[in-house]
Amino acid sequence: MRTGPSPTARALRALEILQERPGVTADQLASLLEVTERAARRYVAILREAGIAVESVRGPYGGYRLGRGTRLPPVVFTQEQALGLVMAVLDGQPAAIDAGDLVGAALSKVIRALPESIGRQAAALRAYASATPDRRSARPDPAIASALVAAVADQRRVLVTYRGESGEQWDVEVDPWAVVGRYGRWYLLCHSHRAEAVRTYRIDRVRGVRQMPHGFTLPDGLDPVAALEENLGAGWKYPTRVVFHAPREKVAPWIPPPMGRLEPAGDRCVLVGSTQNPAMYAQEWLAPVPFDFSVEEGPELRAAVATVAARFGAALPPPPGPAPAAVEDN
Repeated sequence: MRTGPSPTARALRALEILQERPGVTADQLASLLEVTERAARRYVAILREAGIAVESVRGPYGGYRLGRGTRLPPVVFTQEQALGLVMAVLDGQPAAIDAGDLVGAALSKVIRALPESIGRQAAALRAYASATPDRRSARPDPAIASALVAAVADQRRVLVTYRGESGEQWDVEVDPWAVVGRYGRWYLLCHSHRAEAVRTYRIDRVRGVRQMPHGFTLPDGLDPVAALEENLGAGWKYPTRVVFHAPREKVAPWIPPPMGRLEPAGDRCVLVGSTQNPAMYAQEWLAPVPFDFSVEEGPELRAAVATVAARFGAALPPPPGPAPAAVEDN
């Protein structure tokens, strides 16, 4: 069931109208708010009760207007609202990573209005954001993202509840280094105390965050974007090693960092990485690469590639058999 705006939301909208249209009449205000005239007067009363001076002038040129010298309250966002807004803007308007962009300039104002520690992290989200679109993009829960950003700002260890692609769920203690947006998704770059190694987690798969009493210190010279891209293809369950029969400079544009590390090997190149999902790796990442390749490791990826090859092979009609020999009459 859909519900209309709350009385508070309509009162704030009435305040905006009074700013934009001094002298607006009660019936005009009602029309703009899509309410009755009686309700419009009630929203004006709510503003007055909140201490905002709203004057009413009678007569043919009368109406409502804000009193001279009225100081309006600042726009206030909750932490979750502010970070959700930053993430939504960057997802839908990649050019907003540039403060010179029209939307980017507006985003700068929002970031400057945030509390200092959260504002720093919102600015970092913007700095780390990638303009690379991805049809598999996923938006995280703003409350979860907010809790992680706060932990990054406070340099406080967290207990993360994470759900893998298979649906398996587990808890892990991590030092959250940065929240980074890349390739249409938002990631947590962190040090995992469970693995004693750097890890990356998709924030849309995080189901819970709880701050721990322990603090941590960021590694010297940390570049969150570079560290994320280096680790996106590392540390997963199934190792991968693929040899492409083409030089690195030709293959590299087809290889997103989560696939692994692409190394030159003479007139060929080698992709070394790991994956949690060999089927996806084969179908969505390897299949579109327009160069011949050989899977050297591991058995799970070879099996996934064989499945894709069999499916493509089954799509072809059987080759025609030899033509029947002509029979001559004696």
